[in-house]
Amino acid sequence: MTIVTDLPVTQGGTLDPEGNTLNPVGADEKTWGWFAIFNIWANDVQSLFGYSLVASLFISFGVGGWTAFAALIFAGLFTMWMVNLSGAPGEKYGIPYPVLARASLGTQGAKLPAILRATVAVFWYGVQVYFASTAVALLIHSVTGLDDGGAFLGLSAIDWLSFLIVWGLHIVIFWRGMSWVETFLNIAGPFVYVVMIGLVIVLWQRSDGQLLSATATIFANPDSSFATEFKGFVAIVGTMVAYFAAVMINFSDFSRYARNRRAMRVGNLIGLPFNMILFSALALLTTGGAAVVFGEEIINPTEIVERTDSVLLGVIAAITFFAATMGINLVANFIPAVNGIANLSPETITFRKAGLITSVFALVIGGFWNSFISQFGISGFVNTLGATLAPIFGIMIVDYYVHRQQHLSTEDLYDMEGGIYHYGNGWHDAAVKAFGLAAIFSVATVWVPWFSALEGYNWVIGAILGGVLYHVFVGKKVKG
Repeated sequence: MTIVTDLPVTQGGTLDPEGNTLNPVGADEKTWGWFAIFNIWANDVQSLFGYSLVASLFISFGVGGWTAFAALIFAGLFTMWMVNLSGAPGEKYGIPYPVLARASLGTQGAKLPAILRATVAVFWYGVQVYFASTAVALLIHSVTGLDDGGAFLGLSAIDWLSFLIVWGLHIVIFWRGMSWVETFLNIAGPFVYVVMIGLVIVLWQRSDGQLLSATATIFANPDSSFATEFKGFVAIVGTMVAYFAAVMINFSDFSRYARNRRAMRVGNLIGLPFNMILFSALALLTTGGAAVVFGEEIINPTEIVERTDSVLLGVIAAITFFAATMGINLVANFIPAVNGIANLSPETITFRKAGLITSVFALVIGGFWNSFISQFGISGFVNTLGATLAPIFGIMIVDYYVHRQQHLSTEDLYDMEGGIYHYGNGWHDAAVKAFGLAAIFSVATVWVPWFSALEGYNWVIGAILGGVLYHVFVGKKVKG
């Protein structure tokens, strides 16, 4: 019988990076207060993609600004509710997502959703390393004014240098363990807000005080009706829930480090609605200021910075974009990738080993992204993997709250050869059937034109369908 649990603190969790990252964290490792949880969401929101997404919501959905804000707040509250549900067992038992999944899918069956989540995370980890490197390249150009020279695999010498610097910095941070990850997130989150506020002030000055009036025109929508506002409201909520879907599934990877349930809930309460409001307001004000200064509504912050033609602002912005991109990369991609990879062989793959495996993939994906991978239409592949994960959330929630009454046996979760979660052969048939049937629907929304209208809501519908089918197939309450 293989049981990996109840180990000394120096071998469990990730305070010791050489330890098994899937082991339950000890009491002295549960050090994250509400501010650390808050900064998980700050860093998850503060990406270049997140800025462009939020800015576009006020322009592209044909709704008034107050409707858009209401939708963003509602999405934040809904996401907060979901992560409080998925994060509770992680906080209570100190276990990560791949281990939690064993309760419902089996000790072997849990490897399937864990590796699917890890595959999505590894891919985007590599891509985000590349995008973060563009900020470093911008910094080098702003300071030195050097010419790029010839290109190799779509990247110039400065681009390659920047990419390797960013790739190496990621390794330096994770090599020191989760305490360093927490420190970086706590610094990056507030820093990005300070710089964004500074950019708003610059645009305010250059717009001769017309920034607010320009922003008001974005809020105005004289052609709107109740039907169009409601449709836009639902579409924005669906878009933002889909944006946070991946972190909702594996939030126990972070809640396991929370000091207590209250720290997790307060961090989520302040972190989600507050960050949604503040970040959206700053994105809206920046977009409005750019409309006055440059004569058009620009939703890409890098383009705004380039047009300011300021070396100082370019340097500050480059550092900010780097911090923001690296922050979301650690939250949404690195941690789930490491835990998913470690779950393939918990006894042999440590936190550092899993991190190095992730980094090797990132080196290949990020290095070849600009020249080859981005041209292959890989988004359909990644979206398919993401869609298949939706039912897992519903299955885990129904299993933990309905069938197990919020009670798990930690020892059995780590018994890979027997125990109540082994289900005879390591696979829970009821969960596998529910997962397969619900995933077919979720994937269909990505590829079948008839379901294209539901693509923005496929995660929520897939999660509900997965939970309902699991409940029907299990048909009785069980206790772990």
